[in-house]
Amino acid sequence: MIELLILFVLSSSPLTMYGVLKSILAKFSPYTKPSFGTIKPALLRLEKQGIIISSKSISDGGKVSVMYAITPDGLKELKNKILEVDTENPVQFLSNARIQLVCAGFLDMESQQELFKKLERRALLIKSDAESKISDTVISPTYFHRLVLDNTICEYNNFINLLEGLKRGSNS
Repeated sequence: MIELLILFVLSSSPLTMYGVLKSILAKFSPYTKPSFGTIKPALLRLEKQGIIISSKSISDGGKVSVMYAITPDGLKELKNKILEVDTENPVQFLSNARIQLVCAGFLDMESQQELFKKLERRALLIKSDAESKISDTVISPTYFHRLVLDNTICEYNNFINLLEGLKRGSNS
C-alpha cells in the first residue's frame, strides 16, 4: 500500500522524501502513518522499477536535495494499484479500501465503477462470513464474540452503503 500512497502524492507534483511523507500524512493520516523507514525503501524500489525518477539539486545553503517525480509508467502503475483488491485479511481490507477510495478521483468514471464493484464484492464476502459465525452452532460465539461480530457486520454494512452512494454519485 505504501507504493500506492507514494505514487498518488507524486502524481500531483515532484517532492522530496520529506515532502512525500508530509503529503501522505496530510492526506491519509486517519488510515495510515508511515515512517521514513517505510518510505525510503519504497522510493528506491519504485525508482529501480522505473516508476519514479529522482534528481538531485543543491540548495542555496549547499545542501543536496533529492526530488522524486512520477513517470508515465508510474501513472499507469498508480491506476493499477488503485484498482487492486487483493488482501485476504479483513482488517487490512477496510484500511486499504478507504485509501483506494480517497485515490479514486484519479481514475476515469468507468474505472471508478470497476473499483466500487470490486470493493463491494469483497466487503459482501467478509460481511457474509461474519454473519455465518453468529449462527454457527459449532463455535457457539460467546456474548463478547457476538457483540464484536455484530459490530463487524454493522461496519461492513456502512462501508457497503458508502460504496452504493459512490456508485450512484459517480454515475450522475
